[in-house]
Amino acid sequence: MTRPQGPLPQDLVSAIAREMAAAPVPQGWRRLRLEYRAVGRYVEVDFLVTDSGGATVPLAPPPRSVELLGRLRAGMYQPGRGTWSGAMITVDPGRTPRLDHLHDRQPRWRRQPPPAAFADELRLFPRSAEHVPEWLRHRASEGRTASSEKPPLSAVGGSAGAGADPERHGDPPMHTPRVFDGLDDAGAPVLDRAPLEPAERERVLDYLAAAPVVLAARSHDTDVLDPDRPPSVPLTFRTDGFWVWPGAVAYYLREHDVAPDPEFLTHLRARKYTVPEVDEPTRERAVAAVTAPAE
Repeated sequence: MTRPQGPLPQDLVSAIAREMAAAPVPQGWRRLRLEYRAVGRYVEVDFLVTDSGGATVPLAPPPRSVELLGRLRAGMYQPGRGTWSGAMITVDPGRTPRLDHLHDRQPRWRRQPPPAAFADELRLFPRSAEHVPEWLRHRASEGRTASSEKPPLSAVGGSAGAGADPERHGDPPMHTPRVFDGLDDAGAPVLDRAPLEPAERERVLDYLAAAPVVLAARSHDTDVLDPDRPPSVPLTFRTDGFWVWPGAVAYYLREHDVAPDPEFLTHLRARKYTVPEVDEPTRERAVAAVTAPAE
């Protein structure tokens, strides 16, 4: 693994390290190591503890540290270059926690991610063509094909989004809309949506802005439809308790008149553009839908 280029968000790394040290680990531990592998919304996490006798044992990763690593990955996105897919945080007693990461090399997956996750990676963290490694380009192409063959989700029902496990507690599934309809062979967005009428466009924008933010990075993404603009696409996620969506949905509607994902738009129309109350447990489920490991 390589060390990060540019300024390290050490405050976030330190927060993750504190969560690791606060976990129920053996007394007298020598080292804590959290390995995080992600592509799109697929995530794998391993938490390894070296005990006082020098043996390394796996433990359940602290949930908060997994969430913070997802924020770190989004926050280290570089416009046109993407973000890392594999990272490791190492904590040694009395020393500053260390972050190492893989930017362009594919991680050693414990389980091969689904093809759609690779296409999602380029949608969530766009890269210019020269910065898309061959392994990502190849698997993303497979993912776009697989996605086009899947039946559409209903407005509220359907299968759960990546990382969600709605049946575990009887919660409804949490869906994530597509910002675009796919990518062409050059990595450019594909759109096949009719623009909204002006009156409905404003109601949709009001709905998107009224829902609470559940994840946010300090940086902004590149506008892939106008890459000469300064980075201005918000790296945020909002939820209404049924769907969780990136800030790019409102941005591209407002700036380029790109209508939301048709399934998501159907949901908004069914709700008459009125955002429901979203309690804290529901917000936590939305975060899990974005950051938790895919089934």
